[in-house]
Amino acid sequence: MEMHIPAAVLSVHHAVVKPDFGTTSEFRFSPQLQASFDRQTRALWSRWTAAPRPCFNPGLLADIRAYYGFLGETGGEIDCGDTSEPIEYVILASGMPGVFQLGGDLDLFRQKIDRRDREALSAYGRACIDVLYRNYLGHELPLTTISLVQGECLGGGFEAALSSDLIIAERRSRFGFPEILFNLFPGMGAYSFLDRKVGQRRAEEIITSGKIYTAEEMQALGVIDVVAEDGEGETAVNQLIRQRSRSRNGMAALAAVRRRVHQISYQELEDVVELWVDAALRLRPRDLKLMQRLVSRQNGLQEPAVVH
Repeated sequence: MEMHIPAAVLSVHHAVVKPDFGTTSEFRFSPQLQASFDRQTRALWSRWTAAPRPCFNPGLLADIRAYYGFLGETGGEIDCGDTSEPIEYVILASGMPGVFQLGGDLDLFRQKIDRRDREALSAYGRACIDVLYRNYLGHELPLTTISLVQGECLGGGFEAALSSDLIIAERRSRFGFPEILFNLFPGMGAYSFLDRKVGQRRAEEIITSGKIYTAEEMQALGVIDVVAEDGEGETAVNQLIRQRSRSRNGMAALAAVRRRVHQISYQELEDVVELWVDAALRLRPRDLKLMQRLVSRQNGLQEPAVVH
């Protein structure tokens, strides 16, 4: 079965992109998302600075969609002013100090659950899997996707990291799915991605334990690929790119083979979203109070890092 990106995923609102040519080409999509292309490594980096909480709010999801639409329209090449360079790597990273992403917009979830707004919950879930699926497919280009995790990587943030071909994490990073603590489960790809990586039993253990894992533990389980020292994440990404310079084409092709053999369909993700909505609408007042506590935690991490 041939994989394809559904038309709904391709329909994006286009951002105003202003390239700044130099050693790197800079692209600003919104205050919450910017990207830069490094000519030397042929890597396109994106960094999000979600506000007011480090979560996937609807505005950030729209920004990521626009960025991915722009990426698709490049045809795999970036105009660098005097030349055009191929995109060989696409990297997800954060502009927030100490946090990659804390996941779904729990405050929005609570509001929509209180109002029994099934349509809004479904729309939010589909918006999440739209962007994850694009990254999972490697944007249908011959490139490698990398998630660079520098800090807290929880819930939907962990799902986003899992959508990449490779995960590089700094030693301080922590991973987990707290959803089970308020009687829910991560519904935007966690099970599908983990099942393909580490199998059903281990995937369910990670999801249902509520445990927060270290980067070393995630590497030992086979979930992440490289553990870098704190503050050395970007260096580790660039080292990996240099190490793969002679085999880049073969490794990108191997990633495409992996996606074909251990295929995840958009329909699978969409079906799981609907199961997640069903479960969310069954939550009790006590569960929603626990969810609100995590909203308070998200509110405590909101200062953006300075991105050079």
